[in-house]
Amino acid sequence: MKSPICDMLGIEFPLLAFSHCRDVVAAVSRAGGFGVLGATVHTPDTLERELKWIDDHVDGNPYGIDVLIPENISTAGEKDVTWKSLEARVPQEHRTYTRELLKKYDIELTTTEVAADQPQPFDGKTALELLEVSFNHPIRLIANALGVPPKAMIEMGKKHRVPVAALVGAKEHALRQVAAGVDILVVQGTEAGGHCGEVSTMVLVPEVIKAIKPIRDVPVLAAGGIMTGRQMAACMAMGAAGTWTGSVWLATVEAETTEIFREKMIAASSRDAVRSRGRTGKPARQLRSVWTDAWDRAPDSPGALPMPLQSVISRDAFNSIDRAAAGGNARARDLVSYFVGQGVGLVDSVKSAGAVVQEFKEDFAEAVEHMNALVAE
Repeated sequence: MKSPICDMLGIEFPLLAFSHCRDVVAAVSRAGGFGVLGATVHTPDTLERELKWIDDHVDGNPYGIDVLIPENISTAGEKDVTWKSLEARVPQEHRTYTRELLKKYDIELTTTEVAADQPQPFDGKTALELLEVSFNHPIRLIANALGVPPKAMIEMGKKHRVPVAALVGAKEHALRQVAAGVDILVVQGTEAGGHCGEVSTMVLVPEVIKAIKPIRDVPVLAAGGIMTGRQMAACMAMGAAGTWTGSVWLATVEAETTEIFREKMIAASSRDAVRSRGRTGKPARQLRSVWTDAWDRAPDSPGALPMPLQSVISRDAFNSIDRAAAGGNARARDLVSYFVGQGVGLVDSVKSAGAVVQEFKEDFAEAVEHMNALVAE
């Protein structure tokens, strides 16, 4: 396939797969796509172990990593913010609301002890340390979400000759990223799981391509709700050089998601994937649950706290929810959730990641053949 993404990343099929699970990353890359490991939850030590495992299981195929360095966060400009110091900032009202919500579903809220010096969630300094670890491995891409990558990240990419990608959810974001010097734009529509904007993929992709064309030639990866090869072909027909996918891998046997969540994915419709601030403090699309309704719709809700404070609340809450559900608490299932896009309505079974890649290839080929037949007529 003649796509600039294939040339840049050394792959045969421009299907990128974002996942927090090393097994998914390795399986996708082995199958001819390009796995991208979400590294935000890691420390430098744990990331080193994960990347070494991927190196040993990817059969020499390329892969990348993704970090999250938000431009806009409530602790911006503060130095040495720790998880412990953030815990002290969480209002008692929010703690009580969370505890009482879980109690209604027979779930005991338990807290996870953290080291006194553990950095805050989404810590920029830690993210750069993760990148330093990554460059000791044969990575072929580094990506950042929630804003323009810091100058140090872009310089790291240039130094190691590794392309830097950035996620955008609006045309103005794309223009800023191009001006900053990123190599690849991941143009993510509102259909996407996780943090997303309000413009659909079908509208946003051509809008961004048109806006950046006079400035600089930057390949675009379409993202947001893409679950099939036919959708991939449609995005590339609009000018994208490939696709960035995430939610489709959550329903694979290799994924980090629980069996309960995968069951809920299969049962869900596209309208069950809602944008909510209840998990991180920023609008993030996730499977609708008692938790999202409680924070977004309940009249007694104290309202989600800004990032990263809401993450301090939700981490212990979801750990408690998942433990209770796995332990047989049937009511806890109503709170089980995870980040997932509107494409969840297309999930009808659990498959291997390799099988999903193969389905993308076959579906893509059929779509191209169909278009060629229409043109021939």
